[in-house]
Amino acid sequence: MFSRSGSTKAVMGPTSHSGEGGRTDPTVGALTPTGDPVLAARFSVPVVPQTFVHRPRLAERLDAGVQGPLTMVAGPAGAGKTLLVADWVTTGGLPGPAAWLTVEPEDSGPGVFWTYVLQAFRHHGIALPDHVGSPARPGRVDHSLLTRLAAWLDGREVPVILVLDDFDGASGSAEVADELQFVLRHAGDGLRLVIVCRAEPLLPLHRYRAAGELVDIRSADLAFRSEETADLADRHGLPLSAEVARVLTERMGGWAAGLRLCALAAERADDPEGFLKDFEAGQSTLADFLLAEVLRAHPPETQDLLLRTSIVEETHPDLANALTGRNDAEPILAELQRANAFVEPIGHSWYRLHPLFAEILRAHLRVRHPGLEPELHRTAAKWLSGAGLLSEALPHAADAGDWDLAAAEFIDDLAIGRMLTGLDAERLDGLFAPMTPEASGPATDLVRAARELTRHDVDRGVAYLRDAEEKLPDDPREAAAAQLSCAVLRVLAARVAGSADMAETAAETAAEAARALPADRLEQRPELTVLMLTDLGSAQLWAGRFDAARATLSAAVQAAEGPSTAFPRHEALSRLALIDYVRGWPGHAESHARAAISEAEHSGLPASVRTGVAQLVLAAVAIDRNDLVAARDHLDQGAASSAASRDPIVAVELALLRSRMQLAKGDPQGALQYLDAISQKPLASAAPSPWVNDRIAMARAAVRLAEDDPQSAVKVFEDEPPHTPEGLVAEARAHLADGAGEQALGILDELSDDPGRGPAVAAWALLARAQAVDALGDTAAAESLVLRALTVSRPHQLRRPFLEAGAWLGRLLSRRPALAQGHDWLVAAPEGRSLAPRTSQGSVLPSPEPLSERERDVLERVALLMSTEEIAADLHLSANTVKTHLKSIYRKLAVSRRGEAARRARELGLL
Repeated sequence: MFSRSGSTKAVMGPTSHSGEGGRTDPTVGALTPTGDPVLAARFSVPVVPQTFVHRPRLAERLDAGVQGPLTMVAGPAGAGKTLLVADWVTTGGLPGPAAWLTVEPEDSGPGVFWTYVLQAFRHHGIALPDHVGSPARPGRVDHSLLTRLAAWLDGREVPVILVLDDFDGASGSAEVADELQFVLRHAGDGLRLVIVCRAEPLLPLHRYRAAGELVDIRSADLAFRSEETADLADRHGLPLSAEVARVLTERMGGWAAGLRLCALAAERADDPEGFLKDFEAGQSTLADFLLAEVLRAHPPETQDLLLRTSIVEETHPDLANALTGRNDAEPILAELQRANAFVEPIGHSWYRLHPLFAEILRAHLRVRHPGLEPELHRTAAKWLSGAGLLSEALPHAADAGDWDLAAAEFIDDLAIGRMLTGLDAERLDGLFAPMTPEASGPATDLVRAARELTRHDVDRGVAYLRDAEEKLPDDPREAAAAQLSCAVLRVLAARVAGSADMAETAAETAAEAARALPADRLEQRPELTVLMLTDLGSAQLWAGRFDAARATLSAAVQAAEGPSTAFPRHEALSRLALIDYVRGWPGHAESHARAAISEAEHSGLPASVRTGVAQLVLAAVAIDRNDLVAARDHLDQGAASSAASRDPIVAVELALLRSRMQLAKGDPQGALQYLDAISQKPLASAAPSPWVNDRIAMARAAVRLAEDDPQSAVKVFEDEPPHTPEGLVAEARAHLADGAGEQALGILDELSDDPGRGPAVAAWALLARAQAVDALGDTAAAESLVLRALTVSRPHQLRRPFLEAGAWLGRLLSRRPALAQGHDWLVAAPEGRSLAPRTSQGSVLPSPEPLSERERDVLERVALLMSTEEIAADLHLSANTVKTHLKSIYRKLAVSRRGEAARRARELGLL
């Protein structure tokens, strides 16, 4: 078995590699954000062949380049860029340690690119501090990781030289270029970047040129001069006269690869110098002619091996034997390496063809053997899959058009979770997107089901699952992997459909299927278990089975380990935070939410792929504490993270919090618009959620109470009877506002002593009961209940229950100021903003809800003793509108007359 990553990348480093002093290679066992092994061979500085021509003029340019931040070596394929820089790095005399990374096309995802950069540092003995962290997602990188890396580099006394070879693999990614520019700009003198590429990267090179901070080595610089051509030919045993060297150099344009090809071809000629002097390309391209000469120089077996192995950029003797159907690949590859025939070793018996050479070989393969290429891809896919190299096998199966093979290998490897977690989902989704309808095996149906369910299309996803189940083989051993994949997808379908019963049944089926598999196979795919538990817990949460959901999600958190489980662990922690908040435990909610955010930041999950739930929970807690500035910040971050989410919980919570923010600002109509938006856009769930419906009803009732329309608030609960304790409390508050104190008490009496009910729910319930008994004349009981509410709320700084309690609470505290003694936390918000001043008696009164700008205009004219009609004329409003504003002002200031409103406003500093 072999271990590699990427479609055709170098072999991973040895399982036990020691450098100086027996130091173990720190990259051994490291994983990319896609869950694949980090390939240590990509950190190896290429071996410079004996025929290499050392060119001091270019080495001096490189020496000058690392005195500044950026050096670029750019030229066409075969220009000699890589060997030039490799020779310069290995000859010593550098101003600091050097790290080498050969970039691959798959590195266009910033998460993969930066993982390899950090591992390149470690591989070359450049120790990184633990706090720098590492990415966990292939698509994006958390900006804080780049900030920490740049800060660490800037603090170094000796600069690090980072060589990015073949940077074209990632240069097309604007994100990678922007992030690389950020690190380079902020690393100060701690980083010297050397980029080896064919085309200019997307970096702002003009700025570096204008500042004199770029050493630019281009094609013209890389082109061989005639004396260098003569040196190259001499190293191949072909002494040339100065004239022949000059002519050959001119004809080849100084192209290093072309000169080398000429030298190889001339080695076989009877008159090498005459061959080189009289060479004419004729009607053929230079590359085709030289390739024909090179191939002709080798025996048929070697030519056949080169043509067939050209479909993979790197090959192993066993893979080459599978492609040729012979058993002679090992000595042929070794001989090609010794002859420098565009085959280079990359470690652990793996070889790589020169990219241009491989490209031309593929063209000749299609001419010589029409129709053979798909079969070769199929053979490569089977061999790579058998070697445990699924990531490399799948593209070959796709290139062969053998979708049944691609899907079967994918499902048999238990890799379905990689399509669901987001770590490698985008690449896999794109790989299987061209899958044709003719592919109809159970594995292809499972892949189609996964693609549909990730788009929240339950009907199509479940239909494909049924098709797959009908086609599964009867032998349980043969069907075990597919059955487990099917059960995991069933849990996901149940989550999307909002059915906890379906999810729990599917989870039981998944557990049975898992028991039929060897334990070590499941251990290699930990994301499957964590994904299933997270989906199951989410379905239970939607159904309001909070205790079951808490247990399931906690199990998901405990089972999560490694980068492949970073996202589901983040999601599980976020949902635990939401459960805590809904059940009235703000402290626990905040702890879980911050743990979810910490997990995302530590793992490098970008904001765009986070669930957003954790930030929304923090926003909700901040609103309860009346810290609207912090609430707005968390709300904005949660909305940004949830922009592409189809999660109904996220959609509801986002709308509810925006509504609460508008209500806190004194804008009931604005609050109502967000609630109406929920009704206009049906939730993506087939089953209703009782607690979600309760929260929507509670929000609507709060808006009606803010509009001083208690009857409408009562009707909200008549149309949507509450199912939760917090819903019952909200219904009781609506009846209290409507003057039905006894009915409110009857509703509050329905509340059971639920141990899961937290202090936030208790505070609202205590204040509602206090208002009810106060209205019935039992002042002593009301005072006792208010005191209990204050005591319960104090540890969590819960201010909103008191701010929204209504005018009766202000009057009660005015009569008994001693109740509020020791509760200064009600006075100041976390940033020190005053919620309410102390009265002359020293009591603490709840802060009013913020007045709108128009309400302030009305209040200022009330203080000037203007009549309703005068205010209306002065503000160009109707008298009824002014009266509506006055009602809102009275409610917010907890007063009942104009004079009291003006006096209260002066106490609060509003006038």
